[in-house]
Amino acid sequence: QFGAQRVEVLRGAASLLYGSDALGGVINILDPLPAADGQVKGELLTNYASNNGLSGSSVMLEGNADGFIWRGRGSYKNAFSYNTPEGRIANTGFNELNISGQLGLNKEWGYTHLDFSSFKSELGLPDFERNAAGQFIDEDGNVLSSSQLKDRQLLLPFQDVRHYKLALNSNILIGTGRLRSNFAYQDNQRRELEESPSEPSLFFDLKTYSYDLKYYFQEKWGWEPVIGIAGSFQENVNKAEELLIPDYKSNDFGVFGYGKKTWRNVTTLSIGARFDRRNITGDQMLEGTEEKFNAFTNTFSNISGALGFTQEFNDQWSFKANLGSAFRAPNIAELNSNGIHEGTFRYEIGNTALDPEKSIYGDMAVEFAGEKASATIGVFNNYINHYIYYRQFNNEVIAVEGEEFPVFRYTQDNANLYGAEAGLTLHPLEVLHFENTFSFTRGKNRTTHQALPFIPAAALRNEIRIEPDIAGLNETYFSVELDNVFRQNDIDVFETVTGGYTLVNAAIGTTFMLNKQPIRVNIAASNLFDKAYVSHLSRLKYEGILNQGRNVSVGIYVPFIFN
Repeated sequence: QFGAQRVEVLRGAASLLYGSDALGGVINILDPLPAADGQVKGELLTNYASNNGLSGSSVMLEGNADGFIWRGRGSYKNAFSYNTPEGRIANTGFNELNISGQLGLNKEWGYTHLDFSSFKSELGLPDFERNAAGQFIDEDGNVLSSSQLKDRQLLLPFQDVRHYKLALNSNILIGTGRLRSNFAYQDNQRRELEESPSEPSLFFDLKTYSYDLKYYFQEKWGWEPVIGIAGSFQENVNKAEELLIPDYKSNDFGVFGYGKKTWRNVTTLSIGARFDRRNITGDQMLEGTEEKFNAFTNTFSNISGALGFTQEFNDQWSFKANLGSAFRAPNIAELNSNGIHEGTFRYEIGNTALDPEKSIYGDMAVEFAGEKASATIGVFNNYINHYIYYRQFNNEVIAVEGEEFPVFRYTQDNANLYGAEAGLTLHPLEVLHFENTFSFTRGKNRTTHQALPFIPAAALRNEIRIEPDIAGLNETYFSVELDNVFRQNDIDVFETVTGGYTLVNAAIGTTFMLNKQPIRVNIAASNLFDKAYVSHLSRLKYEGILNQGRNVSVGIYVPFIFN
């Protein structure tokens, strides 16, 4: 989280540049730009949160010497079990270590950057029983003490997730256009440790080799065309006794084209098309003498297309719309999982007969940007055939080592996802801002005529923000926010209704100078009144585990630059 510069959401034709699976759009996380030539700069930031003792720190240093760029970052986070109004939840702590870097050249012919990162995270799993008094107990029936609940050393079981990445990104001028390329290798290792802190019960080792090439043509007749190919090869190997998914290999390939044209700087049309093919092969695997996974080979392919339109009527009013089709092939968990998904308290069973999801979608939005107010309202509608989801049938359960787990099977039906989002910002004074947003999503099963499961509740968020001009301080603000989440009673038959709730949050921040060195300080409080609540999408809801209670955090950010 410390390394991201900004996040953007792409919808419509532009999303086809990133892959086939984006049925609702693309969330694109962007790295910061390199330092300017002749600069060495960096940042130091640290924060602490009261609820679970979360401490996070990150340090970054980067430079640019005549186009030779470099960057290094190290980050560490650690927390013990989080607290709720009904008490602390056992073994919900975590720790995380991330080291990343970049080396590259920025020249007149373009740039080439080599990025590398090493990520390790240990995550506690709250798999503990309670006694009659509601206290967490270990397997011997002993009550977990307050010191154990606040110990930063994780208890068993926990997950150990490691991810290693090496990527070569280039943007080279060729002829009158430019070629952008990305070649990457990733190794994702996921261990689950249940009986021993060193010997995993479950261990996935997933290696991914990927490539992405895009050629941007010179603008001609107002059009800005792009063509490209992308693909990846994956191989997963199980390296422990417990199995949830089989060993498998998958091969993806896609070819795409995109174009955008603007008339008089007020009207823009974008169009894109993409062909994708995925082949996935799972191995037969035995558990003892019985077959755990059957061998299978599936191949999926599809052509997708999209149109986007933007019209700026004047300096204040604009209109946007997208229309298109999308495609998503089922993944290995959906196709052939068979086992307990730790941390979710359920037994999952895949389905090798699944078809790919195919959708027809549309969205539109009207935006207003005035001197004292701005507003936006948008709607979307997405018809998805062969929508893939998991559900429980007839309260099915399975007993594993004397403990019963609900069985969730992957299935598919035709579905309709639709909703709206709106925002209104008022700034009657230069220092005073009212920001309001509303969003809701509905999911309907067109086959069973029931609600789709796992759909978020509607939410209304209101914030008042004051940004005073105080001598000696910069970018000072005070804010109070109300998060109103509505009751979710539009549910599938195996779900339960989730009540609505309102959370109050507050924050204050400013930047001051210390011997010409800017220092940014922020203090924030979430769930200020320690409201007892649970999110409808919480995987822990059905275990009676609440979301986090009051949390006060303090952060310090120190940027610095040398010539």
